[in-house]
Amino acid sequence: MNFSNSKIDTSIYIDLYSSMLLPRMIEEKMLILLRQGKISKWFSGIGQEAISVGVTKALEKEEYIFPMHRNLGVFTSRGIPLYRLFSQWQGKGQGFTKGRDRSFHFGTKDYNIIGMISHLGPQMGVADGVALHNLIKKNKNITVVFTGEGGTSEGDFHEALNVASVWNLPIIFIIENNGYGLSTPTSEQYNCKNLSDRGIGYGIESMTLDGNNIIEVYSKIKEIRKKIIKKPQPFLLEFKTFRMRGHEEASGVKYVPKDILDDWAKKDPVINFENFLIDSSVLSKNDLSKIKDSIRLEIEKNLEITFNENKIISSTENELSDVYAKFNFKGIEKSNEVVEMRFVDSISDGLKESMLKNEDLIIMGQDIAEYGGVFKITEGFVDLFGKNRVRNTPICESSIIEIAMGLSICNRKSVVELQFSDFISSGFNPVVNYLAKTHYRWGQNADIVLRMPCGAGVGAGPFHSQTNEAWFTKTPGLIVVYPSSPEDAKGLLISSIENPNPVLFFEHKALYRSVRGKVPKGYYNTEIGKAKTLNVGTDITIITYGSGVHEAIKIIEKHNLSADLIDLRTLTPLDTNSIIKSVSKTGKSIVLHEDSLFGGLASEISSIIMENCFEKLDAPVIRVASLDTPIPFEENLEKQYLPFKRFESEVLKLLKY
Repeated sequence: MNFSNSKIDTSIYIDLYSSMLLPRMIEEKMLILLRQGKISKWFSGIGQEAISVGVTKALEKEEYIFPMHRNLGVFTSRGIPLYRLFSQWQGKGQGFTKGRDRSFHFGTKDYNIIGMISHLGPQMGVADGVALHNLIKKNKNITVVFTGEGGTSEGDFHEALNVASVWNLPIIFIIENNGYGLSTPTSEQYNCKNLSDRGIGYGIESMTLDGNNIIEVYSKIKEIRKKIIKKPQPFLLEFKTFRMRGHEEASGVKYVPKDILDDWAKKDPVINFENFLIDSSVLSKNDLSKIKDSIRLEIEKNLEITFNENKIISSTENELSDVYAKFNFKGIEKSNEVVEMRFVDSISDGLKESMLKNEDLIIMGQDIAEYGGVFKITEGFVDLFGKNRVRNTPICESSIIEIAMGLSICNRKSVVELQFSDFISSGFNPVVNYLAKTHYRWGQNADIVLRMPCGAGVGAGPFHSQTNEAWFTKTPGLIVVYPSSPEDAKGLLISSIENPNPVLFFEHKALYRSVRGKVPKGYYNTEIGKAKTLNVGTDITIITYGSGVHEAIKIIEKHNLSADLIDLRTLTPLDTNSIIKSVSKTGKSIVLHEDSLFGGLASEISSIIMENCFEKLDAPVIRVASLDTPIPFEENLEKQYLPFKRFESEVLKLLKY
């Protein structure tokens, strides 16, 4: 390897060497502790230190890095105290996740590092979000995100590259090609010569480099960084390297031919650079001994801190309280001035008021800019707020949701319009595995609203008609809002944007232009988690939300029922107190929702009633929902699928029980 570079000062050579040696010696110690049973698992980066260290040292400290689980050198090069890393790996309190996650599955904004999740791909889109923030702020910062050669097969990789290219984001995508995805060789993972060739298809400048040459890594990142600062654009770098240990230590390396291991051992990035420094008289053997002794002492001193640290003791209350970011709702009084609005217009008005109040708020989605969205909710927004804040996106739900997460890391709010709630399935992973879990894992909130146009009754068929809220009410960390009136839609949307947690905001399409109501002018909010009693009676409690509210009103009026009608409005958190209080009074309850019956929210509500109101009940709790089939297109079939005709007969039957 050629390490000579006249532009690099001798002090930098020494710093780069020491910075590579530190993670190498930590890893060697960790492998001993693993065999002693003092840590549970280890993903080794031995042989790949030059990439982690070279990249990190070439960046400014305020620039975000998104490393993988073999990039210990990123964390150590940013100066994280070793005892905190050791505590993290042992699940102790001085770590970064309160014992809730392991390894490098954490982030720390104090050091501008955002760790990975096991699904690998999402971090590339999240890094795009940080890069988008930098682009808009024009702060001349770049972002760097790592993946392995295996991760390049995931859809998130391709979506992230495409968006970065289209939006000219200041970001470097780094592929650590270490030859194997666990035990699968690269010959079985992709069929191009170099993974950097994939950049061509996205219009991204790319190259393949020697990942074991610390000087080449460091100098090339420095060079590219200058280029990106001058002209924002993404780069794709593939570093050829090798991991000398197993995928994780228990895996071993028996699947690797011995000659390959021997060849790469000769290319060891630490040993080769060390020999160069001695041969060049930059360091003497005595200097090397002093550096190693100093590192060894530092490791032992910090290990002692961690070993002496008590195990974490928590409580149920503490664990539950950390699932969501804290938020103190401050109600804003509604104006006495009201205007008649359709449901769809109230949502547009709420979004507009939020954009006016929050100058950093960004909205993203397919066709939402000049076209105004398929439902015209953002019509005219580009003229008001500009294309930096009203952003058309490619068809890539996963990446856009991840970008929203990156914006939240930079303290920017965002609203993502899913063209139809059905399409959330293409972005399901980041919602349930990133947005929902991040605050509980390491205290980072996901300040994001996902707008979800949903529902049947408009002849849209199986792929544009689902009301799929039950997919998300089961996932801790998400808030699910589902209004039924124009006034609530505006107030709850504003509150959803104010809330620092991830909110899925369901908007029933059949209500968009069929339901009208008086809506207060200006900015106001409606508290999330509070149901609304729309009708008061003594004989029965009807519990519903969304389109079910309007169908229930029809039946109450048609038969002059004495019924409590509860509009849930928020499904997570659920207002169980209102439900229990009403059912305890009436003794009978029926739950209606448009979602299919099995596994729907009605099942959970029924259980809550049975557990809390059993002795007050005069009849079984009845659930009424759509058929357990996909939603058909033809009008008569769709009406048969929906629960509303069955609801009328079930209400009357229950009253006679």
